[in-house]
Amino acid sequence: MATAASEGAPPTLITSVQRALRLLEAASRHPGGAPAKVLARQARLPLPTAYHLLRTLAHEGYLRREKGVFLLGDALERLSPVGGATVQNRRSKLEESLEHWRDAIGVPVYFAVYREGEIDIAGIADAPQTPAVREWADFRATGHAHALGQCLLGQLGEAALHDHLDRYPVRPLTPHSVPDRRTLLDRFAATGRTDPVVERQEYAVGTVCAAIPITAGSGAAAMAISLPLDQEERLLPAIEQLRTGIGRLLSSLAFSISI
Repeated sequence: MATAASEGAPPTLITSVQRALRLLEAASRHPGGAPAKVLARQARLPLPTAYHLLRTLAHEGYLRREKGVFLLGDALERLSPVGGATVQNRRSKLEESLEHWRDAIGVPVYFAVYREGEIDIAGIADAPQTPAVREWADFRATGHAHALGQCLLGQLGEAALHDHLDRYPVRPLTPHSVPDRRTLLDRFAATGRTDPVVERQEYAVGTVCAAIPITAGSGAAAMAISLPLDQEERLLPAIEQLRTGIGRLLSSLAFSISI
C-alpha cells in the first residue's frame, strides 16, 4: 500500500533515490544500452519520471547516452572499482572475440541476447571496409525483420514469443520483409532451433544477413553477420565458418549474457 501511494504522491528525496537506483539496476541488465521507455518499464516508473531521473544520472556520469540508448557510466566504477573492473574485463573479452571474427572472416559481426523481454545488442564489431548495417529502425523493436532478432525470437518459448510480438507487432520494413505475424510464426515452425537464420533485404534493402543461436548461459543469445547484396555468395560460407569456430567464444559470450 505504501509503495503504491508513494508512486502517486509528490516524490521525497528518498523516493527519488529509490527510483534512480531501480533505473540503474535496469540499465545494468543491458550492456549494449537500452532506450528510456524500456528502462522505465523495467523500473516500473512513468516515462516522464524516468526521463527526468535518467537525464540527472547521465549528467552526474552514472549513465551515458549514445545513439538514443542509455548505458552505464564511468562514475559507477568509482563506487566499486573491483566490480567495475570485472564488468569491463568481461566486455573487453567480448569485444576482442567479435573483433577476431570480424578480421578472420572479413565481415561485420554482431552479438545480442534476449533479456527481460527485450532484444539487447551487446556488441558489434565492424570496420571502415566492412561497415555494420545502419540502424535506421530500432533494432530492439524490429526483431522480426532482421536475422539477429529472428534468431533470438525463434529460441523463445511460446508465451514469451507472443508477449514480444504483442508489444512489437510485425510490420514490413521493406518490400522483402516478412509481411505478418502468421508468416513469421510459420517460418519459426519450419526452422530447426540450431539452424542458421538467413534474411535477404528484410531489414535493409541491399543487405543480406545470417545469424546463429548461441547456447551459452541460460538465456537466448545469437551472433550474426551481414554483407552487401552483391556479395551474397559469401554469406553461407561465412556463417558456417563462424559456427565452426564458435567454441572459442563461448566463455566470453556466457559472461556477456550474465552482465
